[in-house]
Amino acid sequence: MKYILQLKKVTAILPILFSATLNAQDNDTIQLSAPVPGTDEQLVQVAFRKVKPEDVTGNVSSVDIPEILDKNYFTYSLDGMEAFAGGFNGNIWGTGEYLVLVDGIPRDAGTVLPTEIEQVTFLKGVSAIALYGSRGAKGVVYITTKRGQIQKQQIDVRVNTGIHVPKSYPEYLGSAEYMTLYNEARNNDGLSPLYSEEDIYNYASGGNPYRYPDIDYYSSDYLKKVYERYDATVEISGGNKLARYYTNIGFWSAGDLLDFGEAQNNRTQRFNIRGNVDLDLNDFISCTIGGTAIYYNGRGVNTDYWNSATTLRPHRFTPLVPTDMLEEGDESSWNMVDNSSYLIDGKYLLGGTQLDQTNPFATIYAGGYNKYTSRQFQFNTSVRADLGGLLKGLSFRTVFGVDYATSYNQSYNNNYAVYEPVWNTYSGKDQIGSLVKYGEDSRSGVQNISDSHYMQTIAFSGQFDYVKSINNTHNLSAMLIASGYQQSESEAYHRISNANLGLHLGYNYRHKYYADFNGAAVHSARLPKGNRAAFSPSLSLGWRISEEDFMSGMSAVDDLKLSLSGGILHTDLDISDYYLYQAVYTQTDGAWFNWRDGSLGQSTDSRRGENPNLTFAKRKEISFGVDGTFFNRLLQLKSTFFIHEMTGNVIQASALYPGYFTTGWPVSSFIPYVNYNNNRRVGFDFNLSLNKRFGEVEWTFGIAGMYFDTRATRRAEIYEDGYQNREGKPLDALWGLESLGYFSGEEDIANAPEQRFGQVAPGDIKYKDQNGDGIIDTRDEVYLGKGGWSGAPWSLGVHLTARWKDFTFFALATGRFGAHAMKNNSYFWMDGEDKYSEVVRGRWTEETANTATYPRLTTRNSDNNFRSSDFWMYSTDRMDLSRVQISYDLPGKLFRRSFVRELGIYVSGANLLTVAPERKLLELNVGSAPQTRYYNLGIKALF
Repeated sequence: MKYILQLKKVTAILPILFSATLNAQDNDTIQLSAPVPGTDEQLVQVAFRKVKPEDVTGNVSSVDIPEILDKNYFTYSLDGMEAFAGGFNGNIWGTGEYLVLVDGIPRDAGTVLPTEIEQVTFLKGVSAIALYGSRGAKGVVYITTKRGQIQKQQIDVRVNTGIHVPKSYPEYLGSAEYMTLYNEARNNDGLSPLYSEEDIYNYASGGNPYRYPDIDYYSSDYLKKVYERYDATVEISGGNKLARYYTNIGFWSAGDLLDFGEAQNNRTQRFNIRGNVDLDLNDFISCTIGGTAIYYNGRGVNTDYWNSATTLRPHRFTPLVPTDMLEEGDESSWNMVDNSSYLIDGKYLLGGTQLDQTNPFATIYAGGYNKYTSRQFQFNTSVRADLGGLLKGLSFRTVFGVDYATSYNQSYNNNYAVYEPVWNTYSGKDQIGSLVKYGEDSRSGVQNISDSHYMQTIAFSGQFDYVKSINNTHNLSAMLIASGYQQSESEAYHRISNANLGLHLGYNYRHKYYADFNGAAVHSARLPKGNRAAFSPSLSLGWRISEEDFMSGMSAVDDLKLSLSGGILHTDLDISDYYLYQAVYTQTDGAWFNWRDGSLGQSTDSRRGENPNLTFAKRKEISFGVDGTFFNRLLQLKSTFFIHEMTGNVIQASALYPGYFTTGWPVSSFIPYVNYNNNRRVGFDFNLSLNKRFGEVEWTFGIAGMYFDTRATRRAEIYEDGYQNREGKPLDALWGLESLGYFSGEEDIANAPEQRFGQVAPGDIKYKDQNGDGIIDTRDEVYLGKGGWSGAPWSLGVHLTARWKDFTFFALATGRFGAHAMKNNSYFWMDGEDKYSEVVRGRWTEETANTATYPRLTTRNSDNNFRSSDFWMYSTDRMDLSRVQISYDLPGKLFRRSFVRELGIYVSGANLLTVAPERKLLELNVGSAPQTRYYNLGIKALF
């Protein structure tokens, strides 16, 4: 530790990360111990302990990652997990901000790769997460990394190479079509055309693309058709009863789609090394030591090409100015060529205009580059002591971890000149008569460091474990836990802290009747003194009904367990800041209060009131679970029905206080933050799997899914019209206007209600007057449908495996159903000088009034049209073929006299197909790199 502290003083970019795992070994630890090294028993990681799968209670799903990787190679730790763990679809039960633990330490899931993982556990219900206190109140994802086993040294090698193929690009109008429609927009506004017919013809003909540019930012001139990714992993493991070790060394590298200038060097790379060692120091004390280092480097350009592609119109400028089209006698221009530092391919100057002196093309060719650097180091340690000499079944274990990560951008920013050509046709052909230069070429050689960021996490837990089995009839377990962690982050004054005391009491009778109590005393510095501590209790009951005598005649039931869980968890997760319980006053200049004959104008204004009674929000929950196997293990089912409500969410609500608590000028407020809003979620999840052999083929079919409904059960709101109340509506409800088509003409506008969203004209969207007041304004906004920020109401994952001899086929599909979104980005909302996308081809005109799919075009503001309404709403229902893989393992007899023990090859594809009503829209990225399909070839070997 002394060395680490000294190392931190020497360099700010060397992160040291301590994490901790525990490998307990005790013949009496029926529920709390890890599997004895070298055994095949796979226990399930739950809060601060491991249990046998048949004894899991409290709404927990676990996924065996090595078993999945054997038939489905993937690169992100949680990719596709919704097909194996019901209740998870990017969040847990729709709650959002779940806690990720890697070997018990809060970390980002991206810091560990699938090849390093032994198991991922999803802790969903209150009983499963209570011991993690306030910060775990929205669910916990626990990632357990691999450890060494008692065996001879084993080396696993995996190598992959693949390509990313873009699915689609945005489609924007070319220069001539844009000009034509822009003239139409001006005509709609009563203005004369801006572009002549001759100009439009010249841009359409393509005869001189430098004088009449028609720039397609997504063409092969600038982008590759594919880009590559490759990775390699080596795993080394082995050990004996005294010491066991596991090492993972991995590297991956990926290219980029941009294919010109400095962007040709764009690349991201990641190197990682993980080592875990388990030691039995004697019969009573064992410990673990581990370390992880992650090096991530990315090289890119000093511009956002993808965002610029959505805004820069195709005719604005030519990216490159050809020097061979310069007039031979134009000495001034030729001097510019001779003195330029950036002559592209020996024959082009960088193009631009007075308004485009910096542009993505010039910046990529001449603006320099940047490197992103991220470093993370992890060191793991834990100790376990068997205290059976004091009390049989008693043990103590402690875990300590520190994560330290840094990142920064290092860039070279060059200045460059751009040139605007002045064309003529004096000689009967197009030539550049002169050049207008903007800017100067210069390279400072200065290395710029920006966006420096660090994060440090310190975590600790200590616990007494007690496990006792009396004649294998009465099975007792207990834990007393003190745990917590603290995260420090750059530019954040307050650390995020989580500290709690936990208590677990468990009992089962012959693994037939179960009762588990889990509770935590939590603490939060975000609350006022006197309210910073609370106790979160939970209880889970289980009944293995298949062991009852009355079930003995039901041969179809192999095993069936029913469970009931409930509890109340206190959390500060949604308290957005510290000191919200305090009143805030600010001093302002130039305000309304003056003294000393008006020479001083200063006042103290209130920003919020005080609330010394602010307290935790509470997650109140009850759930019912069914877990069983049927028909001689042909069918396995795990399902949970849940109801939970988050009460007392913290808000600052003016509706709860008289109007004089706020003033318009100067802006003042005496309204405090209070516990008021309540939210409810009701739903169910399920996992269903079928295992059957037909002839020589072994089939496995699995389906996992979830449905949940959300409701705002309490809101502080005052609306004149009841249909606008948020209470009783989904938490992620979409609100907006109900459209009634387009205004057909001036008479239609005159007979319509008064429009308060701006002046309208024929071809603009008209809306329903919901309250009949003769005015269209925000009071006419209604509930339109369910959004999807908390996840679609229905989520589904399906996987299929077929094994025949040495061949394995695997397929995985995922689906989302029941949610909607708005077409509200720049690809759909265009007015003024905006770039036009292909959707404007369906614009309203007098000729297309009955078939138009888009409002009229305008060069002015279009606030009336570009508002949330059902006109822009679309369904996000989708089913994705997420993964297909075919694997072949060479017969083992080929390697009997070789150091190679196993060898296999596989081909796979990811993100292959989307079936959806709005497939094109769902596969489209606007302002960012495109979505891709990925095709991969891999080899795995065991030595």
